[in-house]
Amino acid sequence: MSEFLKGKTAVITGASRGLGRAMALALAGEGVRLALVARDEAKLAEVAAAANEMGVEAECYRVDVTSEAEIVELEGRVRQRFGRAQILINNAGVNLRKPVTEFTYEEWRRVLDTNLTSAFLMCRSFVLHMKGTGYGRIINMTSIMSHVSLPERVAYSSSKAGLLGLTRALALELATEGITVVGISPGPFATEMNTVLMNDPAKNEQFLQGIPLGRWGKVEDIGALARFICSEEASFITGTDIVIDGGWLAR
Repeated sequence: MSEFLKGKTAVITGASRGLGRAMALALAGEGVRLALVARDEAKLAEVAAAANEMGVEAECYRVDVTSEAEIVELEGRVRQRFGRAQILINNAGVNLRKPVTEFTYEEWRRVLDTNLTSAFLMCRSFVLHMKGTGYGRIINMTSIMSHVSLPERVAYSSSKAGLLGLTRALALELATEGITVVGISPGPFATEMNTVLMNDPAKNEQFLQGIPLGRWGKVEDIGALARFICSEEASFITGTDIVIDGGWLAR
């Protein structure tokens, strides 16, 4: 357990499953207290229980991260429960795969608001916790779709490219405060978001052929990377994006 991270508080959106759960438990292993944010209360409770078994405090918050009012309320509740939060992980995300001509405006807004606007709202609220302390970590879950794209990913790629831009600009804005802002760009990971591909044998095989390492990523790899970014050793990494994709972008 890291004495550097022990006792710090992390706010993690999309914490109920997949990559969010993996990052939460990786930080819990370092003694980081957890403010777990998602809409699935039952799944959040499971993550909190796992953290509690590690001897770490964890609180669940059912929040719609696209709602400005709910995020403002969340900030107050987290401050009251934990005091200042030193780590923020913007992991909430949604993906809709369809041709642009079939997208409704409401579907476009849902993807942009969940993947990009929510990160802005969370940063606006929780950066205030970190300012003046000399330490802060913001991790934005970008995507390889921030860099390249695929057909029927218009809304998703747009949102993730925007999140990468937010990461770079905010890193410059907060550098003098000792607050780092880093993107993590996962490639193909075995999460619920990719179930539609993994459950289709033909599409799954075709997809794996495009990954030099020949397999889906493990969520624990993302947890380990997030833990490192939050560490003292990563204090000189900011304004950039770390790709973890099994070699996908190297092709």
